[in-house]
Amino acid sequence: MGLSKCSLEMLQEMGLRSVEELFADIPREVRTNGLKLPDGMSELELRRELESMLAVNKTANSRPCFLGAGIYNHFIPAAVRTIVGRSEFITSYTPYQPEISQGMLQALFEYQSYMAELTAMDVVNSSMYDASTALGEAVLMSSRIGGGKEFLVSGAVSPEKREVARLYAKGAGIKLVDVGYDRSTGTVDLGDLRSKLTPEASGFYFESPNFFGALEGRAKEIRETLGQKTMVVGVNPMSLALLRPPGEMGADIVIGDAQVFGAPMSLGGPTVGLFGCRSEHVRKMPGRIIGMTADIEGRTAFCMTLQTREQHIRRSKATSNICSNEALVALGAAAYLAVVGKTGLREIASKNVRNMRDLSSRISKIPGFRAPHFSSPHFNEFVVTSDRKASDIDRALLSKGIQGGLVLGRHFPELGEAALYATTEMHTRKDHDRLVEALEAVR
Repeated sequence: MGLSKCSLEMLQEMGLRSVEELFADIPREVRTNGLKLPDGMSELELRRELESMLAVNKTANSRPCFLGAGIYNHFIPAAVRTIVGRSEFITSYTPYQPEISQGMLQALFEYQSYMAELTAMDVVNSSMYDASTALGEAVLMSSRIGGGKEFLVSGAVSPEKREVARLYAKGAGIKLVDVGYDRSTGTVDLGDLRSKLTPEASGFYFESPNFFGALEGRAKEIRETLGQKTMVVGVNPMSLALLRPPGEMGADIVIGDAQVFGAPMSLGGPTVGLFGCRSEHVRKMPGRIIGMTADIEGRTAFCMTLQTREQHIRRSKATSNICSNEALVALGAAAYLAVVGKTGLREIASKNVRNMRDLSSRISKIPGFRAPHFSSPHFNEFVVTSDRKASDIDRALLSKGIQGGLVLGRHFPELGEAALYATTEMHTRKDHDRLVEALEAVR
């Protein structure tokens, strides 16, 4: 067959005289007589073809998705994706050499500053893998602060998060003790907390909003109950645009997941674990802290101020063996907050609350359904209980192109036929209509 001028030039560059020489090492019996390829397309035609092929995929935008439970579908401004995708950020690793890492160091410093302001904590590190590992590290840090071989955890916490924390605690010989939740409000059962608060307990972890989406209204009483023991509070950072920050509630340690700020759901990760504490505990904090300083010429500069990891100090002095972190996701969170601003963040958080109230109210009007199941105020997530089997409802919704809530029976059998639904600013009135109509049809 004839060769193009380009092909001939390539053969000449390789020092070959023919295609036969190029394929001399391939046995003739396995060679093909050319490939039947379609004609080439223009870029626009190819784009349309690919979009048509991808249209069969089921995404959070093509089918309403009401899953939450720690990973949420929020709008990500194009500017955030552009910043995160820049080569100097997406290819960078731990900035060991500050003289060539000022961009990443400053971005991480800004992330810490944003998170410290939102949580009202003195210090925030940069960062943990996710909220689950942040809780595990908080359990260990609580023991370093106050001693003791027990740590109390609210029952209204993600089962996966509890299991990760339990694994962290096991190696340190720390026992995790579950504290029940009030079956009416879905928040901490203060009586159960008091009964389990032994001298061996180093601290207590609870969330607001918690796994059920319920807001804890008795943080002050919890603080008084704990006395000098460590109070660890879990947060959804998005909610802090509207709610009183945990630092003002007396929290010693704050954890959470900043996935809500500019990171996609991505089948559950990667995310970025938020971890903050009071200044008096900073030497016991895991991970690393980026600080602002000045160079020898007096110019503003950034460096790793505290890095109590095994790689940098003696093993016996290390507070964590974390080898890396989710710095790129943390950078994305900083970019997101810079783009939306204080007013924009409040508007987004408010939209989440309005959507929750609207959707839960509409579901509660369907015969056989109750939403929200708990009486406490909620942020953007709530439990729905029903007279019908929750797994059957989930399958019926899927058949109609709707991803319903997370079925809770496996981990919370005491709730009966229940599912956890989440709604964000990404859901439209039409999305809510489709869900409500589908629930009415399957009751």
